[in-house]
Amino acid sequence: MVDQAVVQDATAKPAAQREGVERSDAEPVNKKERRSLYQKRIKIYPRLARGSFRRLKWIVMAATLAVYYVTPWLRWDRGANAPDQAVLIDFPGRRFYFFFIEIWPQEVYYLTGLLILAAIGLFLVTSLAGRVWCGYTCPQTVWTDLFIAVERFFQGDRASRIRLDKMPLSVNKIVRKGATHVTWLVIGALTGGAWVFYFADAPTLATQLATFEAPAIAYVTIGTLTFTTYLLGGLAREQVCTYMCPWPRIQGGLLDEESLVITYHEDRGEPRGARKKGVTDTGLGDCVDCNQCVAVCPMGIDIRDGQQLECITCALCIDACDQVMDKVGLPRGLISYDTLANVERARAGEKPRLRLIRPRTVVYTAIIVVVSLIMLFTLATRSDLDVNVLRDRNPLFVALSDGSIRNGYTVKIINKQHDARVFSLRLEGLAGATLDVVGADVTADDLPVGPDSLESYRVFVAAPPAALEGDSTDIRFQVVDKASGTAVSYDSVFRGPDR
Repeated sequence: MVDQAVVQDATAKPAAQREGVERSDAEPVNKKERRSLYQKRIKIYPRLARGSFRRLKWIVMAATLAVYYVTPWLRWDRGANAPDQAVLIDFPGRRFYFFFIEIWPQEVYYLTGLLILAAIGLFLVTSLAGRVWCGYTCPQTVWTDLFIAVERFFQGDRASRIRLDKMPLSVNKIVRKGATHVTWLVIGALTGGAWVFYFADAPTLATQLATFEAPAIAYVTIGTLTFTTYLLGGLAREQVCTYMCPWPRIQGGLLDEESLVITYHEDRGEPRGARKKGVTDTGLGDCVDCNQCVAVCPMGIDIRDGQQLECITCALCIDACDQVMDKVGLPRGLISYDTLANVERARAGEKPRLRLIRPRTVVYTAIIVVVSLIMLFTLATRSDLDVNVLRDRNPLFVALSDGSIRNGYTVKIINKQHDARVFSLRLEGLAGATLDVVGADVTADDLPVGPDSLESYRVFVAAPPAALEGDSTDIRFQVVDKASGTAVSYDSVFRGPDR
């Protein structure tokens, strides 16, 4: 197989190369027809692209990495009895903190809402502009971009990396290769380190890690993420997108003919061939067959072969092609973001148009708006007090010596404020009932609950048989904050003998 190298034969330069267009014999080694499940990976050496989309990718990479690495160190004052880390997944305390939002375990439905928003948002973006998530913000893409940048820094651009790999072992090769892999491992360790900081107070855990006093699970997690980051970003790269990720297979059901995708305009580009700058009557299309779009592709495909599962819509081929078009004096846009419908319109002589508002985009947007409004409403109206009551199932009831019937309950009071509170417990719906709380220091009118915590109380309810409505009577427990008067209730039943 031809390697991805630059043609260096100065005596046989095509016209396009004589005019300053470098001709590359880069091969689309990852295209479906050239790929086998049992074939050893053919290394891809993507060339550095220059242009607006490459600049956008640098900006997105810097922003996403900054968010990931910096977020655990942000502080947020929640008061004296709560952690001050802005984003914290507190497993021991069973809380999730996100700036001013605090999520309790029983509020896991907020996580469900976030997952729905993320999924539908991804569907919407894909239906509008293809796999831009994959091309710009997917962690695999971001870290692979970073690793390639490190590789390029120590080993040079594509041609230099190819030559280095072909060179016999030497001190220079060991140093450059070693520096590359050591830096990859450092990035992997920083990635794992940043991840564990989301699950504990970052400054405290950082000190513990440095003094080898951190929990063993922290070191195991960092080691695991160091290895996986190094493997996926440094070695596997495009293999992850091609074989491991399900998204390329799913996207086929989300795209339609009006979705923006990376498009090679075949009607304009074919037949391919080199030409001198300014010469137009050659009978050739605008594609000078320089292969620069293949040389810059991190997935190792040729966009001129049409839509492909492997394409991550990074648009680097657009930058490469636009540069070539500038050099040969032809209009930009031979490769561009366009829709399949516009390709057909161009062939029919119609004007192109962009249809962002379509049935599927309207449905996706409506779902996002509805779910967002529901989540905002529940967040804005949720109480800082909650109660849960569990009735004893065995025995269902106990007949006391005075003839009354007694049921046992476990009342769990959740105080979501960061201050201690005292509550009273009341019972409704059962005339003549008595309510007793187990414990020497507590009564039904004096139930303390600590700040940002849950307290369970064992409660017995006794009632005369005449007050019962058959073998099951509906009752309601009410918990009232004695200071503010805030109240919440919980419906339950009182069981008795058949009548």
